[in-house]
Amino acid sequence: MDFYYVKLALIATLFTWFVTALGAAMVFFFKKVSNKIMSLMFGFGAGVMIAASFFSLILPSIELAEEINQISYLVVGAGVLAGGFFIFIIDVFMPHMHINHNTPEGISSSWSRKILLVLAITLHNIPEGLAIGVAFGTIASGLSSATIVSAWILAIGIGLQNFPEGMAVSVPLRSEGISRKKAFFYGQASGIVEPISAVIGVILVSIVRPILPFILGFAAGAMIYVVAEELIPSGKTSKEDKFGTVGVMIGFVIMMVLDIALG
Repeated sequence: MDFYYVKLALIATLFTWFVTALGAAMVFFFKKVSNKIMSLMFGFGAGVMIAASFFSLILPSIELAEEINQISYLVVGAGVLAGGFFIFIIDVFMPHMHINHNTPEGISSSWSRKILLVLAITLHNIPEGLAIGVAFGTIASGLSSATIVSAWILAIGIGLQNFPEGMAVSVPLRSEGISRKKAFFYGQASGIVEPISAVIGVILVSIVRPILPFILGFAAGAMIYVVAEELIPSGKTSKEDKFGTVGVMIGFVIMMVLDIALG
């Protein structure tokens, strides 16, 4: 295992955590953020993650699978489904509460609302960190489309959509009467899991090359599940609300341009 790429993945996810903290820091300036702005930002995050899943993970996984004579659509498809199922299982059993919801999900728990909100965002940060780790780990495999630039573009894209996530935890907690410092602490804490899952991703990729297409698909599937389960619903506050949809389109195009033009 090349620890150089472990270090790069760790640095990249410390950056994404920092952007989460920046979003959480908005609690020092605002007590409430309008639903239209939050819809736009969550939609933007969804668009970024959809584009990142396809251009940074699924396409390279198909290329590698064909290069090593695997049936690409079976291997990558199985990886995508496995990644989605993995997050589904965590979603079913881990106590958490989605943004804009009043009813907790997962197994019954006596934990407070603030802890459940943090756990919901933490759950969704796991596949993001994993995807970044896998992207950096893939570089060592020699895949032509896997470069340090493309891995950093993925990290930057995920970092951009982490901003509203940090704000979505801290600002609602502040509006419920929690102090600004405590609300900021809980908001930034949701991003701590990304460096951990990134290191795990690099290690998984370093184990054996033949399973790399599956792992890339796994990371993409986990992110797609998060988009469908949380980001898109959070970006749609009413039937008439189009801000989330506009955000999806903007986020997708920006991430696509970054990945194709620079990656």
